[in-house]
Amino acid sequence: MFILQETTAERKGLWQKTLYDFFMGVDQSGLEIKEKVINQLRGVVDPELGSDIVDLGMVKEIDFKDTGDLHITIALTTAGCPLKAQIQKDVRLRMKNVVEVSSVKIEWTELTDEERAQTMDRARFNLSQEDVVTQIPQTTKSIMIASGKGGVGKSSVTANIATGLASRGLTVGVLDADIWGFSIPQMLGIDGRLAGNEETKKIVPLVKNVGKGMLKIISMGFLVDENKASLNWRGLILNRAVRHFLEDVEWGDMDYLVIDMPPGTGDVQMGLAKMLPRSDMIVVTTPSKTVQTVATRVASMAQSYYLRIAGVIENMSAFINEEGNRYEIFGTGGGEKLAQELGVPLLGSIPIDPFVSDGSDTGVPVILGEGHAAESLNLIVDEVLAAIPKVNPIDCTAHGSLETSVTISNISNS
Repeated sequence: MFILQETTAERKGLWQKTLYDFFMGVDQSGLEIKEKVINQLRGVVDPELGSDIVDLGMVKEIDFKDTGDLHITIALTTAGCPLKAQIQKDVRLRMKNVVEVSSVKIEWTELTDEERAQTMDRARFNLSQEDVVTQIPQTTKSIMIASGKGGVGKSSVTANIATGLASRGLTVGVLDADIWGFSIPQMLGIDGRLAGNEETKKIVPLVKNVGKGMLKIISMGFLVDENKASLNWRGLILNRAVRHFLEDVEWGDMDYLVIDMPPGTGDVQMGLAKMLPRSDMIVVTTPSKTVQTVATRVASMAQSYYLRIAGVIENMSAFINEEGNRYEIFGTGGGEKLAQELGVPLLGSIPIDPFVSDGSDTGVPVILGEGHAAESLNLIVDEVLAAIPKVNPIDCTAHGSLETSVTISNISNS
């Protein structure tokens, strides 16, 4: 068992204590688990203050027992913090990435006046030091759709997930961060040119209504002639383009921002991880073992930036004919194996379906239609909503008591 009571300043000397403990024969396993817990808590951001709860000094105590039980004490700025429930949800979700933890109990307390002043000063300092001040609201959940390599259907998955979320009455931003290989405008059936708001001096996304919901879309496809332009851009220029999409676009209120990432682990991916540290990532793969192996690299990159991997989607899982027979053309089990390796859920598998490519070509995502792929994608969207619930500011202590203990089932423990 270990108990941690740590401030931001004390964290600087942690490596010295760890080194001392090593030579004195102190068990390092508890310290390693503690570090995993702290790293995951760095991904939990106070939505009002815009900084993570570790850096803000809100994590007062961590107590881990050999049985897998974890006790965390978190101090809020006020006892009735309106976003307490959201912080609790984020802590729960993050702790699923620590395989040694089987259950979590959160105890809530309140910062003293002096601590609250220090926390507010820290939040203001962090804001002043930010290289990127994005236009993404703090209450917007950002989801990065990533893959280890091209050709696995990542952009198609992005377009369908975004459309599925919007069809459920949500406002969804779509950022086409695949600067070289932009395809989102075609897949969502929208074209035009980006314009600016004269008053705010910001770029205005193109909008497409989906049922009672809405898509707000930004892509290089709205800035260049797709048939003529060749974007011979590299690292810094690519990063700057994506940065403009975050800093200079008038996104407005959104429930989700779905980002179509470039394939692999290049400059854009690492830049977005730094600019949107609260993001969740979904990794798209295929049944192929080769693709699965490559996909682990993008997952490793995400974890190195403390991004939470919400799950895996297996695309092109099998072809199902009219008689219902399955033909596993690209192999089997790649998605499940990757999910098990990462310790995250397999959100679903999408079969090979000609309606998918037809939908991409016509600009009507298959999720709005019928068939095996449409059915699978709708189930996946439901899983995404469960794995990455939207922020609900009304869901707070003032509206009822919150549970403080929850049992977490980790795939690697089952």
